[in-house]
Amino acid sequence: MAAPHSPRTDDWWRDAVIYQVYPRSFADGDGDGTGDLAGVRARLPHLAQLGVAAVWFTPWYASPLVDGGYDVCDYRTIDPAFGTLAEAEKLIAEAAELGIRVIVDIVPNHVSDQHPWFRAALEAGPGSPERELFHFRPGRGESGDQPPNDWPSQFSGPTWTRVPDGEWYLHLFTPEQPDLNWAHPAVRREHEDILRFWFERGVAGMRIDSAALLVKDPALADFEEGVDPHPYIDQDELHDVYRSWRSIADEYGAVFVGEVWLPDAERFARYLRPDELHTAFNFNFLACPWEPDRLRSAIDDTLAEHAPVGAPATWVLCNHDVTRTVTRYGRADTSFDFAAKAFGTPTDLGLGTRRARAAALLTLALPGSVYVYQGEELGLPEAEVPRTSIQDPMHFRSGGTDPGRDGCRIPLPWEAGAPWCGFGTGAEPWLPQPEGWDRYAVDRQAADPDSMLALYRAALLLRRSVPGFGDGPLTWLPAGGGVLAFAREHGLVCVVNLSGRPAGLPPHDELLLASGPLDGAGRLPRDTAVWLRT
Repeated sequence: MAAPHSPRTDDWWRDAVIYQVYPRSFADGDGDGTGDLAGVRARLPHLAQLGVAAVWFTPWYASPLVDGGYDVCDYRTIDPAFGTLAEAEKLIAEAAELGIRVIVDIVPNHVSDQHPWFRAALEAGPGSPERELFHFRPGRGESGDQPPNDWPSQFSGPTWTRVPDGEWYLHLFTPEQPDLNWAHPAVRREHEDILRFWFERGVAGMRIDSAALLVKDPALADFEEGVDPHPYIDQDELHDVYRSWRSIADEYGAVFVGEVWLPDAERFARYLRPDELHTAFNFNFLACPWEPDRLRSAIDDTLAEHAPVGAPATWVLCNHDVTRTVTRYGRADTSFDFAAKAFGTPTDLGLGTRRARAAALLTLALPGSVYVYQGEELGLPEAEVPRTSIQDPMHFRSGGTDPGRDGCRIPLPWEAGAPWCGFGTGAEPWLPQPEGWDRYAVDRQAADPDSMLALYRAALLLRRSVPGFGDGPLTWLPAGGGVLAFAREHGLVCVVNLSGRPAGLPPHDELLLASGPLDGAGRLPRDTAVWLRT
């Protein structure tokens, strides 16, 4: 049953800590090896104790799961592997009772090739109204055997697939994910109805996948590097779409967070104007290496690009597509780039863990909201999945050179010594857990005051209870080379030592929290962060 329509108007999202759940890998409630909504409902107390304000779910809709659920068949149905719509409604209500809001994904750029619209388009043939909902075109060349244009894929491989009647259809991702035609009014109406469907059920917001890709150049002109406007990224017509969406969200007090990968700060900020999206992910910071000057620049640039439109920044260290923080920070190259991913990259997990702990305090002290990907609070490393077990299409479309994203999607460890580390009690998990995975188990870390979980719980408690955190100004403080120090309001100070030697602390009245112990002289060791009150 739909929840009563009760608009929410508070601005909780400006400084919230939001936890990302990848349902397949969170917890398995029915023992089939796949995480599900029953598993999430059983583990809601973990999220409440962690202290998050909201949970963002990656797609839980009906899907063949070719691309982890980002190939959607039906937005109004929960995939049977995850549960039912009634269970989703229960989860939303139970989370609300614990003070946790729910954000869900919407994937407007494309659907599954099993979606009723696309199946009808294939059956209807060239020139049909059904095909106008997608990008079907005749091929080039005398026999039409060449793709309509040369657009590059968001994944490796081609962006056009030919169907038996000779036409080609566009897919910026896999062939199983045909792109929708956003110039068609039916496409816009359908997605506006989907927004209302979920807002009526109590969802507090939507994360918009590939938010800058929806609108294409109607001429489908060939791609030219460096030529503006780009034929399918950041087309101006997109802003009309999001203004329409915002008017719907405002009826319910719901919020949007956009996945917007754009290098141009001014164009990025356009999506955050008061009548468009509330927030957008900050990928500049996510991909930044563990280097003081680069981090400070990323922070300054992020705050500067948000300031003209009055939108809060969002901060994230990792997500379901990106190498886990502990692993990335333990490598020679601590930045992130999809093109640079490779098998067998040497990693110092001890170093990476120390840096990830410091990065957690840095991130949680910055102005705005923070997203925490499941397992980051446990300090999980990236797993190198055996090639025979890899399921990510990025691996296969690269010809086997890209390890893909499965390494950050390994099912979570909940209980040391339990089958599958407590992820489930029945079948083997859909991705194999590495040897020794139980050392990261929630129950083991809950009993250890020095664990990553204990650090996150303490940090989130302070962030909720101590004035000065969340949205608001940031002022850089003088610090030695390789040290970042900044002040927030109410005397709050964060210091992070990225130099190769211990650093002194500024005068302070209280040490609120440290990512690791200070040295014998009370100085801050390398790759360590502290929160102070002055």
